[in-house]
Amino acid sequence: MTSPRKAFVVGHPIAHSRSPLIHGHWLSVHGLPGSYERIDVAPEAFPAFLRGLSEAGFVGGNVTIPHKEEAFRLVDRRTPRAERIGAVNTLSFDEAGRLVGDNTDAPGFVAHLDATLGADWLDTTGIAAGRPALLLGAGGAARAVAVGLLDRGVPRLLIANRTAERAEALRALDPQRIETLALAAVPGRLAEVGLLVNTTSLGMAGASDLPVDPAPLPPEAAVADIVYVPLDTRLLAASRARHLRTVDGLGMLLHQAVPGFARWFGVTPQVTPELRALIVADIEGRR
Repeated sequence: MTSPRKAFVVGHPIAHSRSPLIHGHWLSVHGLPGSYERIDVAPEAFPAFLRGLSEAGFVGGNVTIPHKEEAFRLVDRRTPRAERIGAVNTLSFDEAGRLVGDNTDAPGFVAHLDATLGADWLDTTGIAAGRPALLLGAGGAARAVAVGLLDRGVPRLLIANRTAERAEALRALDPQRIETLALAAVPGRLAEVGLLVNTTSLGMAGASDLPVDPAPLPPEAAVADIVYVPLDTRLLAASRARHLRTVDGLGMLLHQAVPGFARWFGVTPQVTPELRALIVADIEGRR
């Protein structure tokens, strides 16, 4: 009989992480004798933590703030997707015992778009017919979202950020398909946009400003916000008031967890209404 497999999420701080709830739910649903734990590791101790994973009996785990870039540098091998994003959020071991770094935020974001808007959202938002997607922000999360959208087949991607240099760094992902904008230019371009994605911190609990007024968007457009605390951001509420389709940030968190669980425990789990309700209850309970 094989021993129970152990996985983890590591960050600093880490008490806020909902990953143990997600993976614990799947372990229970599938009746698997494994564990998934929350581990707080300070930045200076992170390299030693990674070196000791195998000896500690872990088959892999998730990496969150502030360790994603350091994990990218320290793993033995990176997936092509992680190479493009420049950060690692999922760790596993290959058959040779090498520590492999992946980034599942990109497919997690797109999987949630597919689940919420339908697999034909490129057509129904007008993107396939020429409408661009517009990304607000150019940080690490924006880079993962940009890679996900490009891989999904978005032919045009506009990126607007307060700092032009960071937006230009994302443009290097695909200069033929990406155009950068100043934030001040965004309102004048919204009428042509099929999908608006907010990856900035505007909309998080305590933030009162809208990242942009969605009013000029065409009626077939959709609006996504990767913020999930609060779950219903001001941008999403304002978009629904204009009868636009909306995509909240929680689904990205849930869907990005699927590939890691499949690697560590050998079962591909499903993102179900029951799992979503579990995490929503936890979010509401911590307010």
